[in-house]
Amino acid sequence: MQAKFTVGFLGAGKMATALAKGFVRAGVVPARQVIASDVVQPARQAFGKAIPGVRITASNRDVAKRAQVLVLAVKPNQVDGVLGEVRAQFTSNHLLISIAAGVTLARLEGALGDGARVVRVMPNTPALVGAAACGFAMGQASTADDARLVQQLLSAVGTAYPVKESLLDAVTGLSGSGPAYVFVMIEALSDAGVAAGLPRDVATKLAAQTLLGSAKMVLETGLHPGVLKDMVTSPGGTTIEGLHELEKAGLRGTLISAVRAAAAKAKQLGQG
Repeated sequence: MQAKFTVGFLGAGKMATALAKGFVRAGVVPARQVIASDVVQPARQAFGKAIPGVRITASNRDVAKRAQVLVLAVKPNQVDGVLGEVRAQFTSNHLLISIAAGVTLARLEGALGDGARVVRVMPNTPALVGAAACGFAMGQASTADDARLVQQLLSAVGTAYPVKESLLDAVTGLSGSGPAYVFVMIEALSDAGVAAGLPRDVATKLAAQTLLGSAKMVLETGLHPGVLKDMVTSPGGTTIEGLHELEKAGLRGTLISAVRAAAAKAKQLGQG
């Protein structure tokens, strides 16, 4: 189904590009109904090159004039300036979807004026490969149709879950920053494989596939991760020895601390 609206990106960085590619690839929005602006010329040129058929511009106001769904994809400290530019063009026919980390719905609504339809979204970088894990919260003036549209758009790049806004910083700390934690784990497992004698390319592919397969088991079986862990852990076997080392090193506590620290930072960015 092709959309009857145009999606405009205010900011044309990597996440904006990933989302736009997903929307077009899934057939939710045709490329000719996508437009993006960015003050950085290489960024907008890269956006246009990555998605043939889209339009690019240096003007945020131009995007607001041409698009009905606006995706705010700039750094938190740039939000007020960008929204100030497009406020005069923003009407009741517009829906703003913000992916700016930590920037509250109240701040977005205040920048655009009373009655602005706003949705706050936290995506993550696996959107680049159609495997994002997103959370979103609806603004006061947003409608049920807006929620369905956001769900449809985000589902084109992975999975999306509606949450209370108060939980979006937690989503940022977990799934927004989480890919970086996983990449470190893959790199460490690959190093371990090399230390045990495996070639680097084989070790990295085995490590990545191991995490991918384990994640699929959690999602597709519906079993608790602890249950799946016990299924791998034979009495007196190799796995329990490895798990013992992880527990001694405090892996669980470290991951919990990482998520909490990232969530706190997201809240701080929003307040700034």
